Amino acid sequence: MGRKRGFAEEAPADSKMAAGCCGVKKQKLSSCSSSSTSSSSSSSANANANAASAANTGDNHCKEAGRANGCLGPGGRSMVVNAEMCCFCFDVLYCHLYGYQPPRSPRFTNDPYPLFVTWKIGRDKRLRGCIGTFSAMNLHSGLREYTLTSALKDSRFPPMTREELPRLFCSVSLLTNFEDVGDYLDWEVGVHGIRIEFINEKGSKRTATYLPEVAKEQGWDHIQTIDSLLRKGGYKAPISNDFRKTIKLTRYHSEKMTLSYSEYLAHRQHHHYQNGTAHPLPPYNHYS
Repeated sequence: MGRKRGFAEEAPADSKMAAGCCGVKKQKLSSCSSSSTSSSSSSSANANANAASAANTGDNHCKEAGRANGCLGPGGRSMVVNAEMCCFCFDVLYCHLYGYQPPRSPRFTNDPYPLFVTWKIGRDKRLRGCIGTFSAMNLHSGLREYTLTSALKDSRFPPMTREELPRLFCSVSLLTNFEDVGDYLDWEVGVHGIRIEFINEKGSKRTATYLPEVAKEQGWDHIQTIDSLLRKGGYKAPISNDFRKTIKLTRYHSEKMTLSYSEYLAHRQHHHYQNGTAHPLPPYNHYS
């Protein structure tokens, strides 16, 4: 059994540094073409058209997104993560890329959580950026910070551009239930995220992490995941089973929500113009 840790205990000494969620090698992004992308104005127009067509079902969107991502956590408890958090990340990124004032603070909880913001792009949902922190941060400031860090400063990718916005998907992951385990195989693929700590061939302590969905998406088993994490963390020597046993492993759960850009527009339009329950739209008019 693992030893559970609370937020006050769970942040390692180096956890204030940003961490990447995935070890997939830097991918070559598709160049713009008439079949997949166009100018910023025409792309925005297409996205707005999609948003308008979805507006009639906007009131059900949060529920649908919650069902798609699992609106109940372990034991049937309600999840903290919600669609509004992804909308806020899109707000922050849009305002930054277009030079507008940052959006005002949102109305969702500002409780502290370790968190990750992930961006994917295109119909095949290629990874476009994923960075987060194991330090528990207040959600309002944490999502602001890691929205831009993951979009602009992930070393595997060039900084994001305006033209990419209509093809983006945003995921917010809140990390919970951290447990230290004695066996590096004591975790479940698709259920647990894992963070490993090890001593490399030069005698330096290194760490690396994968969110719960990574191993499952890649089709990896336990050993393949561990070995990939070691390489991600910079371990270059041959990997033996004896070395794997020296790894210190922490497993954790993640609450995750994902929205596409068109879903974001539909959600924003509906909640602002019909019931006003969401925080006001940012000070720009890209909805018309």
